[in-house]
Amino acid sequence: MQARKYTHVIWDWNGTLFDDVAWCVKTVNQLLAKRGIKAFENAAEYRDVFCFPVIAYYRNVGFDFEKEPFEAIAKEFIRFYHSDKTGNCQLCSNADVVLEAIRKRRIEQVLLSASEIGNLLSQINEFDIPHYFDEILGLSDIYAKSKVEIGIDYMNRKRVESAVLIGDTVHDHEVAKALGADCLLIASGHQSKAKLLAYDVPVLDDILQAVDFIY
Repeated sequence: MQARKYTHVIWDWNGTLFDDVAWCVKTVNQLLAKRGIKAFENAAEYRDVFCFPVIAYYRNVGFDFEKEPFEAIAKEFIRFYHSDKTGNCQLCSNADVVLEAIRKRRIEQVLLSASEIGNLLSQINEFDIPHYFDEILGLSDIYAKSKVEIGIDYMNRKRVESAVLIGDTVHDHEVAKALGADCLLIASGHQSKAKLLAYDVPVLDDILQAVDFIY
């Protein structure tokens, strides 16, 4: 994919702009230990298993939905995850640099996340970045099923001419296709580089490289 002129950049949050992988591993390991299920030894193990929808990821990890419903596990995860507003997490390296570079090119930026909107805003407002976004879009519940519908709604409302979606998971690639947008994937987030390389889109080691594809 060569550099293209875009009217909009659509950003994923978790693992793309917000470096919360280690915090997610720590959080899910608390749930696993409580149930006597083998915990992740490191982030690489986690990246190999994580997927969307989150219900499939929980099943792959070993949670038994016959013993307790997915909804209860999801609520417990969110309670642990948000016991500290940002989990001592910071923005991904160079995230603010890239946001500023795109702003200077007068390209609209929007944040599109599978997080519940209230939780999403509580995290983003801890950082000096909300002003970069035309809109901040999240889900109405905590179950992280898909962000396709709210993305399509945005594209239609704003009559977006050309967009690129920047994310860190296979689901971000799926969302980009559904939105008719190009896609860039960052290999430092929630899924392994090997998984991302299975798709015919650029896979970047550093978010800073994304600037080279946008003008």
